[in-house]
Amino acid sequence: MGLVHQPLVIALLGPTASGKTALGIKIAKALELAVLSVDSRQLYREMDIGTAKPTAEQRAEVRHELLDLRNPDQPINLQEFRQAAEQQIEAEHQRQGIALLVGGSGLYLKAINQGMTPPAVPPQAALRQQLEALGQPQCHALLREADPEAGGRIMPNDAVRTQRALEVLYATGRPLSAQQGSTPPPWRVLELGLNPPDLRQRIAQRSSQLFRDGLIEETRGLQERYGVDCPLLATIGYGEAAAVLRGDLNQQQALEHTTRRTQQFAKRQRTWFRRQHTPIWLEDADPLQQALSAIERVLG
Repeated sequence: MGLVHQPLVIALLGPTASGKTALGIKIAKALELAVLSVDSRQLYREMDIGTAKPTAEQRAEVRHELLDLRNPDQPINLQEFRQAAEQQIEAEHQRQGIALLVGGSGLYLKAINQGMTPPAVPPQAALRQQLEALGQPQCHALLREADPEAGGRIMPNDAVRTQRALEVLYATGRPLSAQQGSTPPPWRVLELGLNPPDLRQRIAQRSSQLFRDGLIEETRGLQERYGVDCPLLATIGYGEAAAVLRGDLNQQQALEHTTRRTQQFAKRQRTWFRRQHTPIWLEDADPLQQALSAIERVLG
């Protein structure tokens, strides 16, 4: 690929179930790189099936980093993730001059690629307890009123980010959305995007596979270890599996709910990537060759 004089970050992004994991592995193998995962749920241990985390076989093909950083009851905030990611990027730049990010968490990608700087507010344990006692619906309603921009961006059932936005607001007196400045990162960025036309079918197949692979059993085990009120267990897939365990849904209903929520989430991801990023969109025909050609052009 030629001598690399300036460090480069390649970011393979796209909505859930678009094929990022498989293509990311192919790119990593072709360029002898590691895959740096940018997924806000795959960074938690034991949440393997419900997050469609790369399998043991896939992780044996190429080295994966930024997976399994914390237990599910130890939330990581944006600033902490960015610091961990930048350490891995620096290590890859020292090794190869190129780092490969793969993921669909738009806010995390923006923080890394555009140097978005979140406010440095430490966790407020007492406040979090109060917010948890209030309940997520009330907390999200508070956020929408106090910080409409953050309230519109954060999903109503995302307790972790809702609490963080309220935490910043109460600690500083200023909305989170007004405090996120940016400092351009010290590397070049090439964004590659996947947005397949058959995404709805892919999501339906992925959702069905999660339940076949044991999502309900995984959720039961996580509940036993981290409690039924662990906020991450209300996220897509886990929330529906928990409803099955409570007897509120049967498995078919849970599958339908999971598929619908995932499709709604993918729609929001597509909107985010269209508005916040400028990737080269890869066509379905031969995305690997298109990706390698785009990288070749950037490297000269």
